[in-house]
Amino acid sequence: MFQDALNYPRESDSAVKTIVIGGLLLFFSFLVVPTFFVIGYVVRTLRGVLNGETEPPEFDDWGDLGMDGLKVFVIGFVYSLVPAAIAVVALLASGVTAGLGGNGAGSGLAVGFIVVVAALAVAIVSLAMAYVLPAAVVAFVRTDSIAAAFSPGEIRRMAFSRTYATGWLVAFAISLLSGVVIGVLNAVLIGALLAPFLTFYANVAGAYAIGTAVNEMPSVDDGDEMPAGRPAA
Repeated sequence: MFQDALNYPRESDSAVKTIVIGGLLLFFSFLVVPTFFVIGYVVRTLRGVLNGETEPPEFDDWGDLGMDGLKVFVIGFVYSLVPAAIAVVALLASGVTAGLGGNGAGSGLAVGFIVVVAALAVAIVSLAMAYVLPAAVVAFVRTDSIAAAFSPGEIRRMAFSRTYATGWLVAFAISLLSGVVIGVLNAVLIGALLAPFLTFYANVAGAYAIGTAVNEMPSVDDGDEMPAGRPAA
């Protein structure tokens, strides 16, 4: 799956054009709006893989692309509120502890303990949200409903699937690899210029890995072990 995912973004006659467009959009992501089109393209890629398409999609129907990107951005934002809420609660708790304890050493130790525990909790929850988020996006893609991205049953079925976990790990490894390559290239000027294109490539490859893994998941419907992303014959 790792090799197939790495090759997937190049499996079309317009691969170079697509990667150039995606990279340029990420290059101008500070304008915010281009980011929605990139997210929308990744969503379209995932939808294509779930439907059994073997080649990456093209950049067209920009209105639909941007709308999909906006919807998934909202989904990701909601999921990000969970670790953010933990951080806010920890900040308030440390402030209250410091206020009640005064300037004593015990108060300082208590505040330090809260900060360390909170930082660990935020890190763990952030990783969990990063693991769950692709499953939420898959649920959205299947139904075209934002509400489906927060369906506990569907999310739980994917999150506890070994097949999904494998796909997620492949996508994570690709992202990590691209980060290492970008870090090395940043030592020279050209690295900063290539980073958006490598990031786009990695996101598309990761979407392929997730979509392929979901397609290979056994279906729980009627007890048949049928790939979840494909209709029954």
